[in-house]
Amino acid sequence: MSRVTVVGGGLAGCEAAFQLARRGHDVTLHEQKPLARTPAQTGDGLAELVCSNSMRGASLGNAVGLLKEELRRAGSLVMAVADLTRVPAGGALAVDRERFSAEMTARVRAEPRITVTASVVETIPSERPVIIATGPLTGDALAAELARVIGAEKLAYYDAIAPIVSAESIDWSRVFKQSRYDKGDDGDDEAYVNCPFDEQGYLAFVAELAAAAKVVPRDFEKIRYFEGCLPIEVMAERGPRTLSFGPMKPVGLTDPRTGRRPWAVVQLRPEDAHATAYNLVGFQTRMTFTEQARVLRMIPGLEQAEFFRYGSVHRNTFVDAPRILDEAMQLRAATGVFLAGQITGVEGYVESAAGGFVAALLLADRLAGRPLSPPPPATALASLASHLRRETKDFQPSNVTWAHFPPLEDASLKKRERYDAMAARALVELGPWAAARLAERG
Repeated sequence: MSRVTVVGGGLAGCEAAFQLARRGHDVTLHEQKPLARTPAQTGDGLAELVCSNSMRGASLGNAVGLLKEELRRAGSLVMAVADLTRVPAGGALAVDRERFSAEMTARVRAEPRITVTASVVETIPSERPVIIATGPLTGDALAAELARVIGAEKLAYYDAIAPIVSAESIDWSRVFKQSRYDKGDDGDDEAYVNCPFDEQGYLAFVAELAAAAKVVPRDFEKIRYFEGCLPIEVMAERGPRTLSFGPMKPVGLTDPRTGRRPWAVVQLRPEDAHATAYNLVGFQTRMTFTEQARVLRMIPGLEQAEFFRYGSVHRNTFVDAPRILDEAMQLRAATGVFLAGQITGVEGYVESAAGGFVAALLLADRLAGRPLSPPPPATALASLASHLRRETKDFQPSNVTWAHFPPLEDASLKKRERYDAMAARALVELGPWAAARLAERG
């Protein structure tokens, strides 16, 4: 069997190391603690949860709940420890953070094929294969080395994420489809959905943006905003008309109901090929999630919006995955170098663990000389991979959402029925694949 190097002892790195070890591979796991810590870390254990103790919804009726169940059935270490250390949290899965980290550390160190080494890795190790799973606060030296290999323009150091809403939650009677000056993408002059404001509604909306509660940056973030990617509330604070000359500009648009140009618009762009979800163009924000749910529902047509994802702006190191990773999560520019977890462009604890899980299994396929066996296409695990392959002009990280799944053939189902049916379909597809994967382990 081969020896694999894994850099980073977070959720993705620990999951990857464990899965490879259980498949007979020797693993050297490099973790910089206790020699050094990222600014967000406080303890010396592996798999430290630095932001929250919640792994979000537990129900199969939401995408992350399904992802957790798939990981359980396929033999995830992170999910086994999360279930062991869970604490009461209503409909969510939350854990005792200290117990979780302690148990993860104990189990990883107990694996005879894993050697945990305390070291600060500043360059891509020469030993191959290597999985880099250093997370959103990847050290400056290693990030610079990665940028040199893949191209500086393909590595970002912060998120600027716009919210995503469910298509069926849009009030289509209040919006209209049109691209500016009828110049659509690829010849489609209805690429955008426009939510039109009159003057009174616009000014009220801007006032609420400015007054809304914001997420306070953590000390280590020190985000420097780029003029071309400012949070909407920062623009609102610069003056009441700023947004109407920025992402809410109405030029080139005519509301068919009035025959006139609106005072301002919010444009929605399809998030997936089937247009089951739309993102709010240019609406990156630091408003709290509660405030986003309140203020963004002031937008005409979004009064009953269901948010698949809220907006955010925060420190995050991630790559332009669709352009630089192959189907096995390997760098196209560097044979034998694989990425896993949040550095690939996924958001969230569970998604990070899933990234490490899938990267390890695909690497195990390569090491065994067999064809790659990725998760079945209708599963949540596969939906994360589809997000990382979806080429856009401005790739941004994402949690797992239903918009990443292939749609059902039966379009008549109501939302809750549809989500339940998608979860049931995923688990049926997962079964044989998960059984085969579990059989690989010693």
